Amino acid sequence: MAPIQSGTARVAVWLCARLTSVQGQRRPYGAGNNAQMQHRQFSTSPDDKKEIIQNGPDLQDFISGELSDKSRWSEYKGHLKRQKGERLRLPPWLKTEIPIGKNYNKLKNTLRNLNLHTVCEEARCPNIGECWGGGEYATATATIMLMGDTCTRGCRFCSVKTARNPGPLDPNEPYNTAKAIAEWGLDYVVLTSVDRDDIPDGGADHFAKTVSNLKERNTKILVECLTPDFRGDLNAVMKVAQSGLDVYAHNVETVPELQRHVRDPRANFDQSLKVLKHAKTVQPDLITKTSIMLGLGETDEQVYSTMTALRAADVDCLTFGQYMQPTKRHLKVEEYVTPEKFKYWELVGNELGFLYTASGPLVRSSYKAGEFFLKNLVEKRKTKAI
Repeated sequence: MAPIQSGTARVAVWLCARLTSVQGQRRPYGAGNNAQMQHRQFSTSPDDKKEIIQNGPDLQDFISGELSDKSRWSEYKGHLKRQKGERLRLPPWLKTEIPIGKNYNKLKNTLRNLNLHTVCEEARCPNIGECWGGGEYATATATIMLMGDTCTRGCRFCSVKTARNPGPLDPNEPYNTAKAIAEWGLDYVVLTSVDRDDIPDGGADHFAKTVSNLKERNTKILVECLTPDFRGDLNAVMKVAQSGLDVYAHNVETVPELQRHVRDPRANFDQSLKVLKHAKTVQPDLITKTSIMLGLGETDEQVYSTMTALRAADVDCLTFGQYMQPTKRHLKVEEYVTPEKFKYWELVGNELGFLYTASGPLVRSSYKAGEFFLKNLVEKRKTKAI
């Protein structure tokens, strides 16, 4: 594939293998951390690997950390809630392997040859080793960051660089991005972007053109857009929602009570809720999705209230992940939430009626695992429409 000329397309190809499952007893929050885990042993022959893929881990195994070694988690004696003046140590369930392996290195070199930079590296995603490492039997998808690498906002949890005027958009980016994805042969793509408050429509037209170009080149590809709030401009929301995408995602990030502490002052919970609600109003068949970080000082009551507000706005899918401080300049972690507590919020999400609740310490809003579910959900809805 010829190198893309656009310097602003920031592409991450996530190769996520369906690994062997660790079967553990599911226990609600409050039952303790002493559940005995049974590790299944598999041979490594190609035929056995294929059987594992077909009968292996389910979605929740993948997103909640069921694939990692939990045998020593109960022995952890460190603090999980921050005391004044203290910086919390990383608990074992958040420690990931150093990125290595044939797939990881090959992917990194390929992207460098295309003069592209990754969302995974820019945002310091903790899943980069798992997603890029992939495996012999892996499913490829891409997360593409549009409109440059510089944001006009300064949220206190985010490591993306900021500026008041990042520079003009590349008018060829929608075409070049669609061309690259078509040549890769992907079947699911996530488009995201920085905030661009310096542009009249916040970049909505740029999003819409990219989706349109993608769908023209590949009618079967499924497109998810993880958008900014467009400063609450509902016309901009409508433009993206009606562009032909399949999943409209926008992150509320945290509970209403912590919005001003965590997000840029130009963002707020009510504005984000209106974005999600309006997308579904103007395009009822859309799947809507949002994400919440835990560990910023929120209470259980605040989390539950936020979940009920999201369901009242007809949000379909919800992800929970652990906030992790990217640098010393950013907000400190107030609490490391246990895997059992994440499991609890998954159960609550199911009870409240979310179609899909991905809840785990290392889950991120466009984490690969969710796409298996969303792809099936979109295709089922399209079949019913016919």
